[in-house]
Amino acid sequence: MIEVAAWTLVPSAGAVLAEWGADVIKIEHPVGGDAQRGLIAAGIIPGGSGAVNYIMEQPNHGKRSLGLDIGNEDGRDLLLRLCESADVYLTNWLPHARRKLRLDVEDIRAANPRIIYARGSGLGQRGPDAERGGFDGTAMWARAGMVDALTQGEHASPYGPRQTPALGDMPGGQIIAGAIAAALFQRERTGEPAVIDVSLFALGMWMMAPLIVAAKLYGTDRMPYYTRDDAPNPIANQYLTSDGRVIHLAMMQYDRYFREFFAAIGRPELADDERFASSAAANENRRELIRMLDELFATRTFAEWRTALAPIEGIWEPAQSVGEVNDDEQAIANGYFAEAQGPDGTPFTLVANPAQFNETPIGTVQAAPEHGQHTEEILLELGLDWDEITKHKETGAIL
Repeated sequence: MIEVAAWTLVPSAGAVLAEWGADVIKIEHPVGGDAQRGLIAAGIIPGGSGAVNYIMEQPNHGKRSLGLDIGNEDGRDLLLRLCESADVYLTNWLPHARRKLRLDVEDIRAANPRIIYARGSGLGQRGPDAERGGFDGTAMWARAGMVDALTQGEHASPYGPRQTPALGDMPGGQIIAGAIAAALFQRERTGEPAVIDVSLFALGMWMMAPLIVAAKLYGTDRMPYYTRDDAPNPIANQYLTSDGRVIHLAMMQYDRYFREFFAAIGRPELADDERFASSAAANENRRELIRMLDELFATRTFAEWRTALAPIEGIWEPAQSVGEVNDDEQAIANGYFAEAQGPDGTPFTLVANPAQFNETPIGTVQAAPEHGQHTEEILLELGLDWDEITKHKETGAIL
């Protein structure tokens, strides 16, 4: 697979496919490389000889890097030679850039009529904004209605909460990878190669689909919002512990779970209180019950509530920090992490893609390549000899 892409959305698709066994060749400009190599994300700056560039590693592990200037005619010719034997061409270049360098669908298909052409973008390939770039914080988080929906009621703010890094990029990459797998199957069955499009705007709309559809049906700009203190079902709500942590309850079927829940929290008598003895009654008296549960949850620590609620059937989870997720026994037992090793031998942990086959975790992965690490190796595999490689260096196609 040939990947001509930077940042996270599209490269993360390449990482997923690499985990699934694909040979992914990442094309990077021989001087600048993927812009993400120099990105400072989340306020954490890698430093020192053993530092791991985590924001580069997560969406790029398992690949090989070819330093190639495809704006150079010689470099473009080498890219097309690579495409001749590839199954997939994966890119996030905008339409005008693809046209300018003659790397659009028809150009790549001229080299290989059977190649699957996959495009990831911010806002899609058609319409008035097709030529605009986009990140998940703009196309998914802002434009698709997500941040607006999350900043009503007690969270009302002119700015809204800040999105965490790659919140849309990583699931978007998984969708692209799944679409490519489906396209490979389609080509096997029909002989027809597909052109795949996934945008962050479409992803955001898919994630917000229930509210978007309901807003159109009911002719409203925003769907009704209730605050935490007015939640229709008090045992599908969030509560603060004595040490300032949050427990998320999601017992959607009140009548099924309320007796067990009240017993677990040490108040079994509430199940026979006529105010709370059915879902209808609990909804009618929800503010009172929420106030009581607020007071009760504030009497024990986060750890104590995890122990008290552990045996019950009703659904709940602790609001963990990302640091705690690293030590989560459930994540470890299911193999949701992948182990890698940097070029200097530094071991580190990545998150594996969510799909597992035959109950087999990913286990270990190859770290993201250094910039242009495999240039000569790939060109030798392509059939070039050292004299030809030297000539390409002289033209500036490679370094």
